[in-house]
Amino acid sequence: MLTIVSANLNGIRSAARKGFFQWMATQSADFLCVQELKAQAADMAPAFLNPHGYHGHFHYAWKKGYSGTGIYSKIPPDQVATGFNCPEFDAEGRYVQCDFGNLSVISVYCPSGSSGPERQQAKFRFMEVFLPHLLTLAQCGREVVICGDWNIAHQQIDLKNWRSNQKNSGFLPEERAWLSRVFDELGLKDVYRALHPETTDDCYTWWSNRGQAWAKNVGWRLDYQISTPGIAASATQASIYKDERFSDHAPLSIRYDWTL
Repeated sequence: MLTIVSANLNGIRSAARKGFFQWMATQSADFLCVQELKAQAADMAPAFLNPHGYHGHFHYAWKKGYSGTGIYSKIPPDQVATGFNCPEFDAEGRYVQCDFGNLSVISVYCPSGSSGPERQQAKFRFMEVFLPHLLTLAQCGREVVICGDWNIAHQQIDLKNWRSNQKNSGFLPEERAWLSRVFDELGLKDVYRALHPETTDDCYTWWSNRGQAWAKNVGWRLDYQISTPGIAASATQASIYKDERFSDHAPLSIRYDWTL
């Protein structure tokens, strides 16, 4: 069995203070992908780099206190790549890939467009350049699991108030159509939805800090594990951890009947 966890930390230092690494020690995850570190190399305490004996590999943003991705693994990777050869977004620390035998595990943090039109246009640019890279991954002949905050709710069942959000970033028609292309044209799989095709309120992974969104479970499903068909078909269990709050996102854990 293989357990893979994806978690947007909304700041690794903040998540650490809220008990994230203590929780991590109880999970026995083989790989744990994190996003939105909001830290650079100089900010990373030893406990953040190799917690509980894990091997940590990170892609930091040039801008301080911004973005950043990482992967923790029980075993050392054969190869590590940071970025996907796009200078604009590689400078933002949005992609790290670790290869283990015939399996590639990727942590990605797709841009949010919610702060205004300029960032929405950046999000569209990211989508345009990332799709060909996803096609390369889909056709590479390896098994691939891409974990991360994709900042898109794909279907109406993926957020509480879909009617009122149709003109808001994260649920725009163009964004949803792009994610449909990832699944329908590229053949990659939404592993959580394959296991839970009908669930609604239990699927959310992000809640706004405004109002009573968390208390009322007014959430969005923004965090995904998207994979090649082979390993996707081996998934046996998916869960979203909500007993503690380390971030405005909740960790997504998926178990695969897979052996490296």
